[in-house]
Amino acid sequence: MNARRLTTVLLTAAALSTLAGCAKRGEIVVDESVGITAVRSVCPAVGIPDYTGDITTFRVPGDKSAANMDVVASMTNVRSQCDEAAGDKVTASVTFDVVARRNDTSGARQVTLPYFVTVLQGGSTVATKRVGSVTLNFAPGESRATAQASGSAYIDRAAATLPEEIRERITRRRKAGDVDAAVDPLAEPAVREAVARASFEVLVGFQLTQDQLAYNATR
Repeated sequence: MNARRLTTVLLTAAALSTLAGCAKRGEIVVDESVGITAVRSVCPAVGIPDYTGDITTFRVPGDKSAANMDVVASMTNVRSQCDEAAGDKVTASVTFDVVARRNDTSGARQVTLPYFVTVLQGGSTVATKRVGSVTLNFAPGESRATAQASGSAYIDRAAATLPEEIRERITRRRKAGDVDAAVDPLAEPAVREAVARASFEVLVGFQLTQDQLAYNATR
């Protein structure tokens, strides 16, 4: 699989959790009628796509042996805050830690690594992408260093809000004798597509080269 195809696959796989991340609670109403009570937030789900949460650099290009490893870094402790206050935009702030290890511990060293913050809509469409960098400072004789980085994402509130017709079709109470009483409204293509379009995800990861991405996927 080439690197271009691999990138597409990992972004698609990472987006599969979008619906689960947005639907905070769903319950079946079983008193006098049947329906689904859905509580849904316009705040995006946040995560790290497969194969992008780690980065490995090598001293000599082309030699990917363990003995040639220079710096290995990983993202961890991803946290997010979302501002749902009234306005046209929903703001999501993401912070994360980077933990790194170097093989050569002689002297002090500073290493800067690039990362991205991407807003994904509907599981496949990249709405925005920003690239930043995080700097790690290794003390003399130390093999490990940590740093914290952050990013922000802005999502159009209207795009993240389900149309009223779709909300009604999802939450409408159905009588026990109705033909569609036992039918999951999310099984309807039009409803499923509308929910997907209104679902957003903020993805963070290292900005990898094609060789680095392929290395992560095959190691």
